Amino acid sequence: MSETIDEQLRVLSRGVVDLHTSTELAARLAKGRPLRIKAGFDPTAPDLHLGHTVLLTLLRRFQDLGHTAIFLVGDYTARIGDPTGKSATRPPLTPEQIAANTETYKAQVFKILDPARTEVRFNSEWLAGLTFADTLRLAAKYSASRTFERRDFKERIAAGRAVMMHELLYPLMQGYDSVALKCDVELGGTDQLFNLLVGRDLMERENLPPQIVMTTPLLEGLDGVQKMSKSLGNTIGINEAPEEQFGKLMSISDALMWRYFELLSLKSAEEIAVLKAGHPMAAKKALGAELVAHYHGNEAAVKAREHFERTVSNKEIPTDIETRALALGDAASVPLLNALAQLGLATSNSEARRLIAQGGVRVNGERVGDVQAVLKAGEHLVQAGKRRFVRVTVS
Repeated sequence: MSETIDEQLRVLSRGVVDLHTSTELAARLAKGRPLRIKAGFDPTAPDLHLGHTVLLTLLRRFQDLGHTAIFLVGDYTARIGDPTGKSATRPPLTPEQIAANTETYKAQVFKILDPARTEVRFNSEWLAGLTFADTLRLAAKYSASRTFERRDFKERIAAGRAVMMHELLYPLMQGYDSVALKCDVELGGTDQLFNLLVGRDLMERENLPPQIVMTTPLLEGLDGVQKMSKSLGNTIGINEAPEEQFGKLMSISDALMWRYFELLSLKSAEEIAVLKAGHPMAAKKALGAELVAHYHGNEAAVKAREHFERTVSNKEIPTDIETRALALGDAASVPLLNALAQLGLATSNSEARRLIAQGGVRVNGERVGDVQAVLKAGEHLVQAGKRRFVRVTVS
């Protein structure tokens, strides 16, 4: 690699919150060998959103500098449930759920990571083979008092809520992943700092060079305030349609746009500086095109941008609107709430109700504000938000 150590550190530390330690990272980079960079993902849900990709983007930056990314699937720890950041334990998953979610994850992560420089590993490879004696030997290497310093454990104990014994073992299990993989660096969100440092300590106790720990912030969602979360309805999903992804990115504030550039873009700092010197809308369209291209390809990104400019910037109705049919059955009309959900313009009746209440639904060009509105027999152009259109025949 032609970059100096300082240049590599600048690229790799972009957006990073904690780095234990920069001196150690510089020393390992100076050796000139490919480093092994681990990030663990528990397969707790089948779909990823941009908040999940902050770690993947940092992994890709390491790969672009010649290093090896280890995408670690926590299939064994997912059977236990990690209480990180929660007031109670996360429910354990069944083997069937884990297998299904893992396959979906693998299909999504290679939209960012370079497969040629990626190892996909499962921590059941080493954890499933530990005997009870092995577990006790591992537990003897870390103090219980240190474990109880973890913030969420302290809060639960102070509130009189139980912390179960198996939860105390979770940081040890995650730490042992690093021992088994002999990692140089482990990445995680800021909420994982305690667990990552446990891995660093365990490696020293196993006479291995301790891993360098790097944490990234929790990405804010579309509102720019709360972290990106499905439950808050402020996400951009990896598997969402290109036009939807692009349109959502166009809706974020200028301040949040630069935050997304910092954490999600593979553009260099110099390229981003050029964009900052120009018009914010041009920069936002560049961000939208880059991220949509990650997940759907360059052609889809071009079409998504054209769709946005045609339907939002120029306020034109798209020409390629999907046509659907809804059956009246024995009724004289179809409730608009139900229609929005059936047509895929809302994920549920409650989301449809929220869209209508916020003025985000139009029927035949007219804004609908009544949640009791209905669609009668005939053809209707239904619009949800600025970008989603369906032409529906009710009969």
